[in-house]
Amino acid sequence: MFHSMTAYVTVALTTVILLFTLTHSSTVGVEYVSRLIEVQDRERAPASVQLSAATAVLHRFIPSHSSSFQFNIITNERCGGVSCFMISNHPSSHLLGAPEIIISGVTGVELLSGLHWYLKNLCGAHISWDKTGGSQLSSVPKAGSLPRMKDDGLLIQRPVPWNYYQNAVTSSYTFAWWDWERWEKEIDWMALQGINMPLAFTGQEAIWQKVFEKFNISSSDLNDFFGGPAFLAWSRMANLHGWGGPLPQSWLDQQLAMQKKILARMYELGMTPVLPAFSGNVPAALKNVYPSAKITRLGNWFTVDSNPRWCCTYLLDATDPLFIEIGKSFIQQQVKEYGRSSHIYNCDTFDENTPPTDDPEYISSLAAAIFKAMQSGDDDAVWLMQGWLFAYDPYWKPPQMQALLHAVPIGKMIVLDLFAEVNPIWTTSNQCMLHNFAGNVEMYGVLDSVGSGPVEARVSKNSTMVGVGMSMEGIEQNPIVYDLMSEMAFQHAKIDVMKWVDSYSIRRYGKFVPSLQEAWNILYHTVYNCTDGAYDKNRDVIVAFPDVDPTVYSTNIFSKRNSLKDEDESFDKPHLWYSTSEVIRALELFIEGGKELSGSNTYRYDLIDLTRQALAKYANDLFLDVLEAYESHDSYSVAYLSEKFLDLVDDMDTLLASHDGFLLGPWLESSKQLAVDKEQEKQYEWNARTQITMWFDNTEEEASLLRDYGNKYWSGLLRDYYGPRAAIYFKYLKESLATGDRFSLQGWRREWIKLTNEWQNGRYAYSVKSEGDALSISQQLFYKYLYDSGMTDH
Repeated sequence: MFHSMTAYVTVALTTVILLFTLTHSSTVGVEYVSRLIEVQDRERAPASVQLSAATAVLHRFIPSHSSSFQFNIITNERCGGVSCFMISNHPSSHLLGAPEIIISGVTGVELLSGLHWYLKNLCGAHISWDKTGGSQLSSVPKAGSLPRMKDDGLLIQRPVPWNYYQNAVTSSYTFAWWDWERWEKEIDWMALQGINMPLAFTGQEAIWQKVFEKFNISSSDLNDFFGGPAFLAWSRMANLHGWGGPLPQSWLDQQLAMQKKILARMYELGMTPVLPAFSGNVPAALKNVYPSAKITRLGNWFTVDSNPRWCCTYLLDATDPLFIEIGKSFIQQQVKEYGRSSHIYNCDTFDENTPPTDDPEYISSLAAAIFKAMQSGDDDAVWLMQGWLFAYDPYWKPPQMQALLHAVPIGKMIVLDLFAEVNPIWTTSNQCMLHNFAGNVEMYGVLDSVGSGPVEARVSKNSTMVGVGMSMEGIEQNPIVYDLMSEMAFQHAKIDVMKWVDSYSIRRYGKFVPSLQEAWNILYHTVYNCTDGAYDKNRDVIVAFPDVDPTVYSTNIFSKRNSLKDEDESFDKPHLWYSTSEVIRALELFIEGGKELSGSNTYRYDLIDLTRQALAKYANDLFLDVLEAYESHDSYSVAYLSEKFLDLVDDMDTLLASHDGFLLGPWLESSKQLAVDKEQEKQYEWNARTQITMWFDNTEEEASLLRDYGNKYWSGLLRDYYGPRAAIYFKYLKESLATGDRFSLQGWRREWIKLTNEWQNGRYAYSVKSEGDALSISQQLFYKYLYDSGMTDH
């Protein structure tokens, strides 16, 4: 007999839970999508194709053991009518060269989920992105000596059908410059994590070009419609147009070819990729071609002066007959290009775009028309929508929510409760978790919530939950969060997170190290126990330097010390939710463990990340020290402390340079590698540099409202941008004290913006390879800045 076992559901701050729009039990929710699941099962790639694709992942992932496992595709009837995987001993495992372990599953994803489960739980392995240290497989015994399963083996079922992945903006914050080699690695990673419902947004601009041509919109008309390569997510959502563009035809063709490869591999593994649908976002030229169409201009979205060159996009009213025509054509063109679809389409018409009226009947008519456009192109269409608007926009009160959700037939809409780890709304509508904003680098998590929230949502009264997943804006950070999350898709009960963290540190490094066990226990109770409900957008002073007049400085409640007045909105305060002294102690323990783990790439990544985290919070305090000295008219201390701050920035750049996961170079170089000529290289690199510094638009004295939103702790960026920026501010502080004149806020802004624009247009080639000894550098900086630092707890 197989032992039924539940996999741990611990999706940290990135857990997305898919729920239906109506209030029924979880069983009823799954029942309503059963027809869609039946259709998808019928249309899934043949077993032989999935078997071949899964085996290829095995060869790429752990080639030394590619003959140790035998994969079998089975029907879901053998799993009790749901998706599952089974693990058992091979009957001929005693023979030399024979497979040792049999893994059976309903799809290729299930097979690889089973492989991950076996390696994690029986071999103490760990799977992570390359940038976050890669996978730890040294603990896996040699081929021929793998651990045997007990009794007849193991059966693990999914409690809900789907495991979703991505956010609408991940395509820009993380995937913008990926080639096929990187995409193949990511799809392998998805399958090993049990992800079977990923967004598939790449290349859609080429589809739109062909669709709009049918409506007499030329390619040149689209030059002002599509955003640049690093800003496509926001032009797709009708937040902006033209910024960073125009898109060359070579980009459109290149990305369409890439999408075809991506989809082919996803289908081969048995995934259900989610394609985009028409949201109403149209080019300005459509107004001229169809003058009687109901096209309205949207309001300003974060531009400095409402410049129509970039802002205020056009939206075709969903009640206009043209809406259904365009929506139908878009769906049909995708099916024609890709050969098939999974019948699930994402559309977020109202994401950060508030409807013109709160009339429920109007909202209902819009929603019905949007769905009709999908259904006109695909009879089996299901609408998937991000539920971010319900948490973000106060416009959406119960009458408006009900009007939107009830306008679509039951079983035809899936809503992602996008921020459920912090602000769950599934009790009234739907649930999700977001975790990361803009790909910022910050150690952060809510592990306890992750280990219980999704289970509570599924078993709650009237739950219509049909899936779990991740909806982060950027990936390749906080590997503990995503390791926990990967177990979410197979977990039936809450987990003991403390025990899980104990096992995580052993798997992460491949051995038991007492000091690391203690350190991770501290981190679990501090940085990974954020319960204050705040959005964790990284606003550390180094990467999001305050644009503030120091004369506004006064005694206040922030951080138990002097701070900036709450009414000064220009200073977005850094987020601090834990004891800094405890985290410094955890770092000390990490450094102690280095004697045994200096050769471990996962250890080096974590050591640098933790050192960076501690130094970043120290820098926040150091900046306040500078402002205190300025307020006291202490010129000597301002000079000394500001120089200390700048030295710290340089030292942190050296620290970050010692691991490939914290380098600016790969981001910039990968952008240039997609260019076909020098002009494209320049355009793409500008896109890459601008996204991580100051975008959208700016004037000579007014910075972009989205400055530093996509900030990164990357070596090169600190040395050549964040440090020089801080130096400009400190220069004006010292000049003010020397002359007795008021701090020149305008002067500071002019120089800062000039520095930014020059750096964005720079062409300096940054290193793509790490250098330096991470342990030695971390130890040196610990004693230089943190040992006996006197940092106060908050």
